[in-house]
Amino acid sequence: MRYNCCRGALDNGVSRCINFGGALVDQAVEREILRVIGPAAVEAALEAVRNQKQEQDQVLAALQLELQAARCTAERAEKQYDSTDPQNRLVADELERRWNHALERVAELESRVEQEQKRQQTARLPPAEEFELLAGEVEKIWNHPDTDARLKKRIVRSLIEEVLVDVRAEASEILLTIHWKGGVHSEIRVPRRRRGENRLHTVSSTVEAVRLLTRISSDEQIAAHLNRNNLRTGKGNRWTQSAVVSLRTKRNLPKYSAERRQAEGWMTLTQAASFLGISTTSLRQAVERHEIPASHPLPDGPWIFQRTELQRDKAKQLVERIQLRKREGAEPNSQQRLLAFPTT
Repeated sequence: MRYNCCRGALDNGVSRCINFGGALVDQAVEREILRVIGPAAVEAALEAVRNQKQEQDQVLAALQLELQAARCTAERAEKQYDSTDPQNRLVADELERRWNHALERVAELESRVEQEQKRQQTARLPPAEEFELLAGEVEKIWNHPDTDARLKKRIVRSLIEEVLVDVRAEASEILLTIHWKGGVHSEIRVPRRRRGENRLHTVSSTVEAVRLLTRISSDEQIAAHLNRNNLRTGKGNRWTQSAVVSLRTKRNLPKYSAERRQAEGWMTLTQAASFLGISTTSLRQAVERHEIPASHPLPDGPWIFQRTELQRDKAKQLVERIQLRKREGAEPNSQQRLLAFPTT
């Protein structure tokens, strides 16, 4: 894709006043947007959590006040009933009806308060630390293939008023001036590509996957993982060991090292399950329940665990629960019947 100004050429037949490739420019603007929305997104999420917590507290407080008033009404109805002359059947029946109605209202509100408390416990709001950790995941979410392009366009239109471009041939660079909504502006200098320079780049999500996979896999294994997930190089080719080496070199990614893996404590799913003494199925289910942290850079690829995370209390509690279930399952049950097989 290229950007150019054709107005003069269309109106007067003159040469185009500006003409440059759009790939590097788009990437530069995208990086600047991610730099801006990272802290802003976290702050907005924290503000949303605070507002939601405040709304939950207000709902529960209103129900509790209503319950308190209903209990007072029920107590007053009980006293009125107790002080009534039993001989006055009509008045006694009416006061008893009011008392029963007040008690039903109390029971209803007690149930609603209990349900609201359970609902808030079930829908527990994530702590602020989790949102702060998401600040480093904004780029991954932005570049994820499932992220809606229309949403990204709305974000761009909400943030940017206009982008002014000046092509500086003498410096072989493109000067971008981004005018943000609200009056603030920033400048970005993008080097122009020279003729014949490679214009294709591996997408950032694939680069991030390679970075994570170098913790447990060799270059040849990484190429196999990428091909299994139908990922391609920047030129659209299948991955090979040399292609992974080239990508690592260009992006300054570390090479797989058994010594580094052992020192930093990286493990596969099978190794992590063996380390904990549980099955791989149990461990994977715990990860999916967000009990044990792990990385899964490719949908059809290996899981990556960190030894220090497997030594934390949550992992120990998981192992204890699994062992307890095994012990309970092995105990004889008096309700079970024995199967009698024929001997002939």
